Amino acid sequence: MWCQRLAWLLRGRCGSPGRRWPWLPRGPGPVLPARARCHTAAPACPPCAWQLHQDHLELSYGGTVMRLDFVWLRDHCRSASCYNAKTKQRSLDTASVDLAIQPRAVRLDETTLFLTWPDGHVTRYGLEWLARNSYEGQKQQVLHPRILWNADIYQQAQIPSIDCRSFLETDEGLKEFLQNFLLYGIAFVENVTPTKEDTEILAKRISIIRETIYGRMWCFTSDFSRGDTAYTKLALDRHTDTTYFQEPCGIQVFHCLKHEGTGGRTLLVDGFHAAERVQRQAPEHFQLLAKVPLRHEYVENVGGCHNHMIGVGPVLNVYPWNNELYLIRYNNYDRAVINTVPHDVVRRWYRAHRALTAELRRPDNELWVKLKPGKVLFVDNWRVLHGREAFTGYRQLCGCYLTRDDVLNTARLLGLQA
Repeated sequence: MWCQRLAWLLRGRCGSPGRRWPWLPRGPGPVLPARARCHTAAPACPPCAWQLHQDHLELSYGGTVMRLDFVWLRDHCRSASCYNAKTKQRSLDTASVDLAIQPRAVRLDETTLFLTWPDGHVTRYGLEWLARNSYEGQKQQVLHPRILWNADIYQQAQIPSIDCRSFLETDEGLKEFLQNFLLYGIAFVENVTPTKEDTEILAKRISIIRETIYGRMWCFTSDFSRGDTAYTKLALDRHTDTTYFQEPCGIQVFHCLKHEGTGGRTLLVDGFHAAERVQRQAPEHFQLLAKVPLRHEYVENVGGCHNHMIGVGPVLNVYPWNNELYLIRYNNYDRAVINTVPHDVVRRWYRAHRALTAELRRPDNELWVKLKPGKVLFVDNWRVLHGREAFTGYRQLCGCYLTRDDVLNTARLLGLQA
């Protein structure tokens, strides 16, 4: 998708947030007057009218004007012969649908749209279903409800940590934890036995552990056993992890098992809050950061560890139909050479990146927490940046990465929107 965004960028076009994305069609094809027919539903039902065009049905319902392609309407039929309601899978062979198909008849009652196709097959759609699942309906919906925060907003919310036993043994405790995590991008579990084994049990409660080049469960100190700044006592600026993966790890788990020394507080910054401020103040910067693909790279040759990882993608990743941000890829340590755009775009990208960095570094956006044995932190690595102040003494952390799909799956099974 970013390839299309870049091609659009290099053509010199411009847009603004909230408008249709430039690489999508600007609208339906020309309406043929001889074919257009207008109809209005009965007065007793919600405001509803439809108009038949050569290649699509225009349906107005509940304040939403939908343009529904005939092939789309045939492809999404939920009849028993076209859709397996038990497995929730399509049975219809989409390639068998005539791309010039038109309904032979259209009928509308108070709640349902009926279409009869040339072969006599009848498709039925609930109007509410169409309003939710049409492109126009989706543009108005947020896929992932979130509460954007700075340090003051988060602290005033007084989000409670979840007790380990409640987290592990009750659906109520797990659901409360996941609700906090989905809304804020961070969540804590307390009273955990400070061992790697108990931390693993905790992580497996909500997801399959994602094994990476760092192993399955990692446990490290400042011994520089890996070719990464994290394995030192130095301060770490705010960043997201594994930007050099094609799909960065979704969730990160941190548990400080021991610290005999000073410093070492963890820094947390809501990247979506910072990006939203950039979007409001300089939408052209937001768009550029969402369109320019960058390489991130990790090269390691330390001891027996030899790795060369490369991930490509823009700093900001958005759903094109509603402009909703779903991933921030920000790591100045691992960003590789910028060679994916010409010189006249590079300077504009640096300005956009500087604007985002300024927001991320605002002191009021910085939430500082002291990780202690027994308190486990879960971080949404697609949203919340983390860092660390320098420290002294012996400090041992353990943790892991979790597969994002499995965390969201657990949340949905508990009735949460994820």
